[in-house]
Amino acid sequence: MASKSSKIGHGLAKALAINLDERQAQKDALTRGESTYSVSTADSYIEEEPRSIDWVRDLIPSSHDMVYYFRSLFPFTNWILRYNVQWLIGDLVAGITVGAVVVPQGMAYAKLAELPVEYGLYSSFMGVLIYWFFATSKDITIGPVAVMSTITGNVVNKVVAEHPDVPGHVVASALAIIAGAIICFIGLVRCGWIVDFIPLTAISAFITGSALNIAVGQVPTLMGIKVKGFNTRASTYLVIINTLKYLGHTKLDAAIGLTALFLLYLIRFTLNRCAKKYPTRAKLFFFLNTLRTAFVLCLYILVSYLCNRHHRKKPVFSILGHVPRGFKHAAVPTINTTIIGYFADQLPASVIVMLIEHIAISKSFGRINNYTINPSQELVAIGVTNLLGPFLGAYPATGSFSRTAIKSKAGVRTPFAGVITAIVVLLAIYALPAMFFYIPNAGLSAVIIHAVGDLITPPNTVYQFWRVSPLEVLIFFAGVLVTVFSSIENGIYTTISVSAAVLLFRVVKARGHFVGKVKIHSVVGDHLIEDKFHDKPRMSDDDQATRNIFLPLDHNDGSNPSIHVESPYPGIFIYRFSEGFNYPNANHYTDYLVRHIFEHTRRTNPDSWPRPGDRPWNNPGPRRGKSEPDRSHLPTLKAVILDFSSVNNVDVTSVQNLIDVRNQLDRYASPEAVQWHLACINNRWTKRALASAGFGFPTVPTEEQHRWKPIFSVAEIGGASSAAAAAEDEANRRMSRHPHDEEQGGSRPNSSGISKTDDITRAQYKDDSTSSSSQDGELSKQISESKAYVRTSTKRVAVVHSLNRPFFHIDLTSALQSAIANVEHQEQLRAAEAEQVDEIPGKV
Repeated sequence: MASKSSKIGHGLAKALAINLDERQAQKDALTRGESTYSVSTADSYIEEEPRSIDWVRDLIPSSHDMVYYFRSLFPFTNWILRYNVQWLIGDLVAGITVGAVVVPQGMAYAKLAELPVEYGLYSSFMGVLIYWFFATSKDITIGPVAVMSTITGNVVNKVVAEHPDVPGHVVASALAIIAGAIICFIGLVRCGWIVDFIPLTAISAFITGSALNIAVGQVPTLMGIKVKGFNTRASTYLVIINTLKYLGHTKLDAAIGLTALFLLYLIRFTLNRCAKKYPTRAKLFFFLNTLRTAFVLCLYILVSYLCNRHHRKKPVFSILGHVPRGFKHAAVPTINTTIIGYFADQLPASVIVMLIEHIAISKSFGRINNYTINPSQELVAIGVTNLLGPFLGAYPATGSFSRTAIKSKAGVRTPFAGVITAIVVLLAIYALPAMFFYIPNAGLSAVIIHAVGDLITPPNTVYQFWRVSPLEVLIFFAGVLVTVFSSIENGIYTTISVSAAVLLFRVVKARGHFVGKVKIHSVVGDHLIEDKFHDKPRMSDDDQATRNIFLPLDHNDGSNPSIHVESPYPGIFIYRFSEGFNYPNANHYTDYLVRHIFEHTRRTNPDSWPRPGDRPWNNPGPRRGKSEPDRSHLPTLKAVILDFSSVNNVDVTSVQNLIDVRNQLDRYASPEAVQWHLACINNRWTKRALASAGFGFPTVPTEEQHRWKPIFSVAEIGGASSAAAAAEDEANRRMSRHPHDEEQGGSRPNSSGISKTDDITRAQYKDDSTSSSSQDGELSKQISESKAYVRTSTKRVAVVHSLNRPFFHIDLTSALQSAIANVEHQEQLRAAEAEQVDEIPGKV
């Protein structure tokens, strides 16, 4: 009895004139007796269509999903209870090592953000302290980074220039909270996959252009050039021109900056060479290498102290100056619509930078160290860090490439290493401000240039991009050039926009391929595997040494053009979609499909236009006095096979395009109907969509459905019904029966290994089968008497695809077999009917 909801639904459909049983009659006709083989050996299979309520239920999370979601917000609960001493030792080493790097880098990057250096220490502390609660990466280090600091500095400069009454740190804190809230929301709704829309070349171009911009902008400070009106945050090419223009204003700072930069590279080069020359001590040289920044700064702090201890008010060269001890700027951030309006236009670039830097770095190191991150959860980590950090004075922070690499190589074991780093930064905030007073500004510029130099994409990587996709190299250089001649923000927008345009162009202009059949043979050494005369063992029956494959007719896939690709069958076309089949590319696909078919076939009825006026305007025919071109050598259109192996989903537009093409080709092939076979459909919803449009069934009138010839793919049922299980049972039965037969004088096995009793049983079975099948029809009789049926009498098989959609096939081979069988069957029936018509006048 139908449920109440079903009755209401059917009543509503009736009131709205919606036909729910549009194809039911045809489906019933299709599933009567056409799969005798399967029905005789196993249960029939009718696939149920997915329902809309099922789709809704899949979207609604269950209680288990909700528990998993809330637990996934705090990944540390999965490992914190198993924390051990060995992990602690690894985290201590990595945490202290990163702490020695993040302190000088944090202060240097704060200068990029146009903020006092203590804000860089605050950001470093909050980033490493909060992240481990939400981390799915053990390697990533959140804190101030060069690119984000530069963008923050641009925002601060712009707001301060237009609104001098607004302090820079207020703007930076507000930017961190708003950007953090946006990113946190994206992570909470588990939409971290949006980062996948930004390709690697766009990321590389943005990082390379930003590194050039930052490095060039630090050269004036490195050289001590201070000229009124010289904006070091202008476009990169302008900074280069002005640096050369004002090179004569170089001061003593250049001695500090150039020697510090030279010393940083010299130490790294020397220690890397030593690590290669003495591999047993490579770990020692690595840790010494990570301390080079702290060592160089300490060395120049000593030099600065010796030079400036008597000149604190007027130092010999520019120094950092007073750094407050502790968290002097801890306060509730000021957030209002007015302040947000000051940097709203910079917000998209800020969010994009924070997203792509962190996710790209964490994914990269996850692959290197054999673990998988959760992008959405990483966005939650970034968002919470930037939401809470400003309460202690932090500005926008995200994942750092250089510090993450150091942390990974230092042997970090868990995200808890961030707590160790936070302790190191905390000690620096409270214990070292007096020493920070003498840090040379040129030395900090050298640290920045040295750090961002590693971010520039090397030429070999660009060459590898060229080998993979030359077009994307053009996008790479476009992003770099826009960054150099405009700004970092415009470079980001350029690479993302151009990459999206290329993606859309490829989707819209996706072109399918017409494929044909090729028989291939497997070769081992110097012989074919199926060579029965070779002394090597042959392959099993399950491994086919000779098989048919389908290649593009034009060999545009790079296959050997000397191999002849056979047309599947006269009038039958196999069309393979190269990408998805949706509304952007549906017209491009179908236009090419129709054009190719028209070029390689002729109309079934060439006299369908008896008068010139009956012809359509877009096909007016030959000029007066000329005749139609002879196309009699071309076949008529019989069937179209569509390969859906690369299609996951379809939509209303793409299905409607197929319906229109089907109607167009039916008129072209009239009075015959074109059969549409679809292979390799991998999605139940795609099957439902195509079936609702009339695909999957023979295109014939209901009263003539008995004339089509179905072909189904069957497979052996596993478990107790498998052939192997049946064979084992049969062997056990015979072994237990033979002694009894010998004692009772029973029959012995004959030369073929089958006893006379078995022969009699098989004969009786065959007679019974033949008798039974004669009642079911000619098709059942042929199958029952076939060798295949007798051979598989011990097997239990079933159809792979549903019986009610006979034109949905498991692969191209079965689709082609079915198409050919139906075409030949129809031709035989028409020939038989023509003979009967010819015989009638003679009988009269």
